[in-house]
Amino acid sequence: MLIKTNITILLLTCLVIFVKAQKKPPNIILILADDLGYGDIGCYGQQKIETPNLDRLAAQGIRFTQFYAGSTVCAPSRNTLMTGQHTGHTAIRGNVTVKPEGQMPLPDSSVTIAMILQEHGYVTAAFGKWGLGFITTTGDPRKKGFDEFYGYNCQTLAHNYYPDHLWHNHERVDLSGNLKYDSAYSADLIHQQAINFLKTLHDKPFFLYLTYTLPHADVIAPHDSVYNYYVRKFNEQPVPVSQSNDGEKHHFDPHPHAAFAAMVSRLDKYVGDILEQLREKGIAGNTFVFFTSDNGPHRENGGDPIFFNGSGGLKGIKRDLYEGGIREPLIVYPEKMIKPRIVNTTPFALYDLYPTFLELAGISVHQSIDGLSMLPTLLGRKQQQHKWFYWELHEAGGKQAVRMGDWKAVRLNVSVMADSPIELYNLKVDPREKDNVATKYPEIVRQMKKIMKQEHSPNPNWPLFESEK
Repeated sequence: MLIKTNITILLLTCLVIFVKAQKKPPNIILILADDLGYGDIGCYGQQKIETPNLDRLAAQGIRFTQFYAGSTVCAPSRNTLMTGQHTGHTAIRGNVTVKPEGQMPLPDSSVTIAMILQEHGYVTAAFGKWGLGFITTTGDPRKKGFDEFYGYNCQTLAHNYYPDHLWHNHERVDLSGNLKYDSAYSADLIHQQAINFLKTLHDKPFFLYLTYTLPHADVIAPHDSVYNYYVRKFNEQPVPVSQSNDGEKHHFDPHPHAAFAAMVSRLDKYVGDILEQLREKGIAGNTFVFFTSDNGPHRENGGDPIFFNGSGGLKGIKRDLYEGGIREPLIVYPEKMIKPRIVNTTPFALYDLYPTFLELAGISVHQSIDGLSMLPTLLGRKQQQHKWFYWELHEAGGKQAVRMGDWKAVRLNVSVMADSPIELYNLKVDPREKDNVATKYPEIVRQMKKIMKQEHSPNPNWPLFESEK
């Protein structure tokens, strides 16, 4: 054990020297999966889906076991990433569709991580799903710091992997919109844009934001060799086409388990392609790759987190503020750290990437944020830790959650019940949140209630309590 510890310290020391020696700020790639659960990939315990590239990434980098999404649904989680604020402070706190297309936009006042990196000489690009404002609004990705955008502006449209259009900056890219398993799969189109970006010679450092939609929404994949492999592996019999809970027709694969597994394996292949391209270009040594997800696994339109153990044995799924809805995989891969496998148990959240990226780029943080830079942890130094984490959800009756040390508080129905009770769990002994110990620790409950009150800033667009409506 002592020898292994000394080797780890030596490698981290080498990484410190490496980062300091770089004349050019490092490139930063963030791969943000969509609705990928804590247990959906092999290095986090997945037994049925093969993810060799992500497993290798974790083996050669740092795997975090207590990393949290910014929210338990898409738009607010991504907003926390872009602004470094938790959902008690963000401008976007839920999924709300705004016509003609897209969601409630980020306001002019929101300063995104991409805007700051762009101002300091970074080339910035986003390929995938945006969901934070249509091109005619203040939330246009081009107005929020991205030199180039390709993909879905609207997250509702992003439910469909065979859409009638995507967007390239402000240009509508018309597609057939027909479900043909041998036709263009939107995730492949998006991934090709990412590869093209990496093949381009960049004199400046770059920030590449890859918001792949896999394995979000409609569970459907091209019927290729990988798909057929999983059909055979699961011995899955075809099921009839179904409809979503809202009554809208969605594409639904006849072999949903095989399709879901193929979607995750496809995402894994994309990660392998990105790493291969970095090495071919000779820029892997000055590039940090981050891989995570925006929230827990879903069960709509073919999703089956029970079959795949998508929450990794934790309680809850997407739209829950229990651990299964918000705890996510996070893998950080700097090329110069090769072995051994490093596992980090320090709690962090998606909004911590904001100051982390800035510090990696050598930029001071001047904004009012809730995030803490993870760079000390990446460099093997003493890490400042959060006093607490806070989440709120403006759906399903309204929910709040706080993590303080090993204590976790969850409060349900806050929008419909004036003084809804607080559930309390000790994650150290009860990570699956089975034993509500609120009655045993009234003082901890009072502290949690106080934190919930102080961390929620009222927003007229997002009334959480009846008194705010």
